[in-house]
Amino acid sequence: MTVVAILFWISAGLLAFTHVGYPATLWVLQFLGLGNRAGEVRGRRLGSIPSPFERDEDERERGPGLPSVSLIIAAYNEEVVIEGKVADALALEYPRELLQVIVASDGSTDRTVEIAREAGADLVLDLPRGGKVAAQNAAAEAAAGEILAFSDANSRWEPRALAELVEPFRDRRVGYVCGQVTFVGPDGGNLEGAYWRYEMRVRELESGLGGITAGNGAIYAVRAEGYLPLRPSGSHDLSFPFALAKRGLLSLYRPRARATEKMVPTMEGELARKRRMMIGLWDIVVGEGMIDPRGYSPVYLFELLSHRLLRYLSPLLHLIALATNLILVGQGLFWELALAVQLAVLAAAIAGRWLEALPFRVCRYYVMVTAAIALGLWDRWREGPPGHWEKAEGTR
Repeated sequence: MTVVAILFWISAGLLAFTHVGYPATLWVLQFLGLGNRAGEVRGRRLGSIPSPFERDEDERERGPGLPSVSLIIAAYNEEVVIEGKVADALALEYPRELLQVIVASDGSTDRTVEIAREAGADLVLDLPRGGKVAAQNAAAEAAAGEILAFSDANSRWEPRALAELVEPFRDRRVGYVCGQVTFVGPDGGNLEGAYWRYEMRVRELESGLGGITAGNGAIYAVRAEGYLPLRPSGSHDLSFPFALAKRGLLSLYRPRARATEKMVPTMEGELARKRRMMIGLWDIVVGEGMIDPRGYSPVYLFELLSHRLLRYLSPLLHLIALATNLILVGQGLFWELALAVQLAVLAAAIAGRWLEALPFRVCRYYVMVTAAIALGLWDRWREGPPGHWEKAEGTR
């Protein structure tokens, strides 16, 4: 076998593994009982993995009673939704004396601050424009809660969501918990909702093993003592799980803590959103030390390499697979068929702009999401690290 053919098989194999083989491997590992003791998923045991939430668990590993919680909502020009968000937070089924609702306005130029105060938020920070992470850092510094919960201004939580979200923190080894987000509304061809159902299932499996490798911005929480002030280019979703893993703390997925958020109504809007998200990706992967293996358990390192780094390298892997395939055309029927499949996926992605059949929509979504990683890196190279943030159009 030639070097070119080896490169093709390596790139194609890694792509297949990160999307299909990795979830299958997680399932096998969990079936064999090779998980952490905090692997609670939907309130039941997975195989032989014990859960810290069962009533006969050693009480010495739990904190006494309910913790105080500061629910932090970073907001930039959210006058349309902020009143409803504060009302949603105040209606949560959690003792009011233990709940502090904080709105951190990131230099809003509309009535966000005024409306948040009128709606009953306990603390409203009118901050200069500095970006979402800067607003979250300021709110975390001013917060009084033992647990810091975070939510987007356009997310809506079920009444029991906060109680479910903080439940895993009874285990002292847990540092971060994210809940389940469901996207609602017309999708306009955007398959983000379907992708997140797949992603949440993967996180269920990760949660029962080494811990999740990423969260989501709609509903998550971290111990106040474990909060990490990040640079403006950072991301709680990506940075907290691996950084806390280096400190020996678990990051879990709690599917019973549920939130909803409006879908980006077009595929073009979803591409723009993901492209913005990817600008700071390599600052996190390289600058913040995600790729530094020191401090990780072997299982968690396997998860990071499989679920994060291979996904982020997928544009490069696709280019290698296509380039090597073009070189090998003429050396056998297989290579002609392999090239035909790759070109057919690209053609279907282009046709998916006009054709609504599911195969075309899937190809379009996959190609655009993969392209967003490369486009974000291009934007980072041209414009420098990100700081400010913008709302996704159509999600309010």
